[in-house]
Amino acid sequence: MSAPPDEVARAGAARPLALDEATAPPVPKPAAPLPPPFPIPPLFGKYPFEGVTVTDPGLAPYLYLHPVYVPHSEGRLSGRPFMKTHMHLIERLANHLMKGEHFTGKKSKALRVIREAFAELDRTTHENPIQLLVRAVENAAPREEVTRLQFGGISVPRAVDAAPARRVHVAIRNIALGAINASHKSTKPIASCLASEIAAAAKGELTSFAVGRKEEVERVAQSAR
Repeated sequence: MSAPPDEVARAGAARPLALDEATAPPVPKPAAPLPPPFPIPPLFGKYPFEGVTVTDPGLAPYLYLHPVYVPHSEGRLSGRPFMKTHMHLIERLANHLMKGEHFTGKKSKALRVIREAFAELDRTTHENPIQLLVRAVENAAPREEVTRLQFGGISVPRAVDAAPARRVHVAIRNIALGAINASHKSTKPIASCLASEIAAAAKGELTSFAVGRKEEVERVAQSAR
Protein backbone atom coordinates (compact mmCIF):
# COMPACT_ATOMS: atom_id res chain seq x y z
CA MET A 1 0.00 0.00 0.00
CA SER A 2 1.46 3.37 -1.00
CA ALA A 3 2.01 6.18 1.52
CA PRO A 4 -0.14 9.32 1.44
CA PRO A 5 1.16 12.20 -0.71
CA ASP A 6 1.69 14.49 2.30
CA GLU A 7 3.97 11.92 3.97
CA VAL A 8 5.96 11.59 0.73
CA ALA A 9 6.38 15.35 0.62
CA ARG A 10 7.57 15.46 4.24
CA ALA A 11 10.03 12.63 3.59
CA GLY A 12 11.39 14.49 0.55
CA ALA A 13 11.81 17.67 2.55
CA ALA A 14 13.69 15.83 5.28
CA ARG A 15 16.08 14.20 2.83
CA PRO A 16 19.54 15.86 3.02
CA LEU A 17 20.55 17.70 -0.14
CA ALA A 18 23.57 16.65 -2.13
CA LEU A 19 26.57 18.96 -2.39
CA ASP A 20 25.72 20.07 -5.91
CA GLU A 21 22.12 20.69 -4.88
CA ALA A 22 23.02 22.64 -1.70
CA THR A 23 25.28 25.11 -3.55
CA ALA A 24 23.17 28.07 -4.64
CA PRO A 25 23.93 29.73 -7.96
CA PRO A 26 25.81 33.07 -7.69
CA VAL A 27 23.62 36.13 -7.39
CA PRO A 28 24.05 38.29 -10.47
CA LYS A 29 25.33 41.82 -9.86
CA PRO A 30 22.84 44.61 -10.44
CA ALA A 31 23.17 46.27 -13.78
CA ALA A 32 24.67 49.75 -13.94
CA PRO A 33 22.09 52.53 -14.04
CA LEU A 34 21.26 53.80 -17.46
CA PRO A 35 22.51 57.28 -18.33
CA PRO A 36 19.87 60.02 -18.20
CA PRO A 37 17.94 60.45 -21.43
CA PHE A 38 18.95 64.11 -21.55
CA PRO A 39 22.41 65.70 -21.26
CA ILE A 40 23.34 67.42 -17.99
CA PRO A 41 23.06 71.14 -18.75
CA PRO A 42 26.17 73.25 -18.16
CA LEU A 43 25.80 76.54 -16.37
CA PHE A 44 25.25 79.38 -18.85
CA GLY A 45 25.92 76.81 -21.55
CA LYS A 46 29.67 76.79 -20.77
CA TYR A 47 30.61 75.57 -17.30
CA PRO A 48 29.93 71.90 -16.46
CA PHE A 49 28.77 70.68 -13.08
CA GLU A 50 30.63 67.39 -13.40
CA GLY A 51 33.67 67.17 -11.16
CA VAL A 52 32.58 69.96 -8.79
CA THR A 53 33.36 68.72 -5.27
CA VAL A 54 32.71 70.07 -1.78
CA THR A 55 35.56 69.24 0.60
CA ASP A 56 33.81 70.51 3.74
CA PRO A 57 31.36 67.75 4.80
CA GLY A 58 29.45 70.15 7.02
CA LEU A 59 28.59 72.44 4.12
CA ALA A 60 27.91 69.76 1.52
CA PRO A 61 24.16 69.34 2.31
CA TYR A 62 23.63 73.10 2.14
CA LEU A 63 25.37 73.89 -1.16
CA TYR A 64 22.69 73.25 -3.76
CA LEU A 65 24.48 72.54 -7.04
CA HIS A 66 21.82 70.77 -9.08
CA PRO A 67 22.54 71.25 -12.82
CA VAL A 68 20.47 74.04 -14.34
CA TYR A 69 20.73 76.14 -17.46
CA VAL A 70 19.80 79.42 -15.76
CA PRO A 71 19.69 79.67 -11.94
CA HIS A 72 16.35 81.43 -11.57
CA SER A 73 13.61 79.91 -9.38
CA GLU A 74 11.21 82.82 -10.12
CA GLY A 75 10.27 83.24 -6.46
CA ARG A 76 8.95 79.72 -5.94
CA LEU A 77 11.02 79.35 -2.77
CA SER A 78 10.36 82.78 -1.29
CA GLY A 79 8.35 83.11 1.89
CA ARG A 80 8.97 79.51 2.94
CA PRO A 81 11.22 78.81 5.94
CA PHE A 82 14.48 76.91 5.52
CA MET A 83 14.17 76.80 1.71
CA LYS A 84 17.44 78.58 1.06
CA THR A 85 19.17 75.21 1.04
CA HIS A 86 17.04 74.26 -1.99
CA MET A 87 18.04 77.37 -3.92
CA HIS A 88 20.94 77.19 -6.33
CA LEU A 89 24.25 78.59 -5.12
CA ILE A 90 24.57 80.88 -8.14
CA GLU A 91 21.07 82.26 -7.61
CA ARG A 92 21.80 82.96 -3.95
CA LEU A 93 24.87 84.94 -5.00
CA ALA A 94 22.74 86.90 -7.46
CA ASN A 95 20.17 87.63 -4.74
CA HIS A 96 22.88 89.05 -2.49
CA LEU A 97 24.19 91.17 -5.35
CA MET A 98 20.67 92.58 -5.73
CA LYS A 99 21.00 94.07 -2.24
CA GLY A 100 23.48 96.55 -3.65
CA GLU A 101 22.56 100.04 -4.75
CA HIS A 102 22.48 99.44 -8.52
CA PHE A 103 20.95 95.95 -8.59
CA THR A 104 17.79 96.29 -6.49
CA GLY A 105 15.08 94.29 -8.23
CA LYS A 106 17.26 93.57 -11.29
CA LYS A 107 17.79 89.81 -11.28
CA SER A 108 18.79 89.58 -14.95
CA LYS A 109 21.44 92.27 -14.44
CA ALA A 110 22.87 90.44 -11.42
CA LEU A 111 23.03 87.17 -13.38
CA ARG A 112 24.74 88.98 -16.26
CA VAL A 113 27.39 90.26 -13.84
CA ILE A 114 27.98 86.71 -12.57
CA ARG A 115 28.22 85.42 -16.14
CA GLU A 116 30.85 88.05 -16.97
CA ALA A 117 32.77 87.35 -13.76
CA PHE A 118 32.79 83.62 -14.52
CA ALA A 119 34.06 84.31 -18.02
CA GLU A 120 36.94 86.35 -16.57
CA LEU A 121 37.74 83.63 -14.04
CA ASP A 122 37.74 81.00 -16.79
CA ARG A 123 40.06 83.14 -18.89
CA THR A 124 42.54 84.02 -16.13
CA THR A 125 42.63 80.88 -13.95
CA HIS A 126 41.73 78.16 -16.49
CA GLU A 127 39.61 76.46 -13.81
CA ASN A 128 35.91 75.77 -13.51
CA PRO A 129 34.39 78.95 -12.01
CA ILE A 130 31.76 76.87 -10.18
CA GLN A 131 34.51 74.99 -8.34
CA LEU A 132 36.24 78.28 -7.52
CA LEU A 133 33.02 79.68 -6.06
CA VAL A 134 32.49 76.55 -3.95
CA ARG A 135 36.05 76.78 -2.65
CA ALA A 136 35.57 80.49 -1.92
CA VAL A 137 32.43 79.77 0.12
CA GLU A 138 34.26 77.09 2.09
CA ASN A 139 37.16 79.44 2.89
CA ALA A 140 34.87 82.36 3.79
CA ALA A 141 32.44 80.45 6.02
CA PRO A 142 33.08 81.27 9.71
CA ARG A 143 33.07 78.36 12.15
CA GLU A 144 32.44 80.45 15.27
CA GLU A 145 30.49 83.59 16.03
CA VAL A 146 29.78 85.76 19.04
CA THR A 147 26.44 86.14 20.79
CA ARG A 148 25.49 88.04 23.94
CA LEU A 149 23.99 86.40 27.00
CA GLN A 150 22.15 88.25 29.74
CA PHE A 151 23.21 87.48 33.32
CA GLY A 152 20.99 89.63 35.45
CA GLY A 153 21.56 93.12 34.13
CA ILE A 154 24.92 92.35 32.55
CA SER A 155 25.39 91.44 28.88
CA VAL A 156 28.32 89.05 28.37
CA PRO A 157 29.69 87.99 24.96
CA ARG A 158 30.03 84.26 24.39
CA ALA A 159 31.44 82.27 21.49
CA VAL A 160 29.06 79.83 19.79
CA ASP A 161 29.45 77.40 16.92
CA ALA A 162 27.92 78.65 13.69
CA ALA A 163 25.26 76.47 12.08
CA PRO A 164 26.18 75.11 8.61
CA ALA A 165 23.26 76.90 6.92
CA ARG A 166 24.32 80.20 8.47
CA ARG A 167 27.95 79.59 7.50
CA VAL A 168 26.93 79.34 3.85
CA HIS A 169 24.69 82.40 4.12
CA VAL A 170 27.40 84.55 5.73
CA ALA A 171 30.03 83.46 3.20
CA ILE A 172 27.86 84.29 0.17
CA ARG A 173 26.81 87.59 1.72
CA ASN A 174 30.40 88.65 2.38
CA ILE A 175 31.56 87.67 -1.12
CA ALA A 176 28.83 89.79 -2.69
CA LEU A 177 29.43 92.65 -0.25
CA GLY A 178 33.16 92.58 -0.94
CA ALA A 179 32.55 92.86 -4.69
CA ILE A 180 30.11 95.74 -4.21
CA ASN A 181 32.46 97.64 -1.90
CA ALA A 182 35.41 97.11 -4.24
CA SER A 183 33.42 98.45 -7.21
CA HIS A 184 32.66 101.64 -5.24
CA LYS A 185 36.36 102.22 -4.51
CA SER A 186 37.77 101.62 -8.01
CA THR A 187 36.99 102.26 -11.64
CA LYS A 188 36.81 98.56 -12.48
CA PRO A 189 33.39 97.12 -13.37
CA ILE A 190 31.66 95.08 -10.71
CA ALA A 191 32.11 91.91 -12.76
CA SER A 192 35.90 92.25 -12.48
CA CYS A 193 35.59 93.03 -8.76
CA LEU A 194 33.46 89.93 -8.24
CA ALA A 195 35.93 87.78 -10.16
CA SER A 196 38.82 89.14 -8.07
CA GLU A 197 36.91 88.53 -4.84
CA ILE A 198 36.06 84.94 -5.76
CA ALA A 199 39.63 84.19 -6.89
CA ALA A 200 41.15 85.65 -3.70
CA ALA A 201 38.65 83.85 -1.46
CA ALA A 202 39.24 80.57 -3.29
CA LYS A 203 42.93 80.86 -2.44
CA GLY A 204 42.20 81.82 1.18
CA GLU A 205 44.04 85.14 0.88
CA LEU A 206 43.43 87.87 3.45
CA THR A 207 43.09 90.40 0.63
CA SER A 208 39.64 88.95 0.12
CA PHE A 209 36.95 90.87 1.99
CA ALA A 210 35.03 87.68 2.85
CA VAL A 211 38.08 85.85 4.19
CA GLY A 212 39.13 88.91 6.18
CA ARG A 213 35.71 89.16 7.80
CA LYS A 214 35.78 85.45 8.62
CA GLU A 215 39.17 85.75 10.31
CA GLU A 216 38.00 88.79 12.27
CA VAL A 217 34.81 87.06 13.49
CA GLU A 218 36.69 83.93 14.53
CA ARG A 219 39.34 86.01 16.32
CA VAL A 220 36.69 87.86 18.31
CA ALA A 221 34.96 84.56 19.09
CA GLN A 222 38.21 83.04 20.29
CA SER A 223 38.68 85.88 22.75
CA ALA A 224 35.09 85.41 24.01
CA ARG A 225 35.40 81.72 24.84
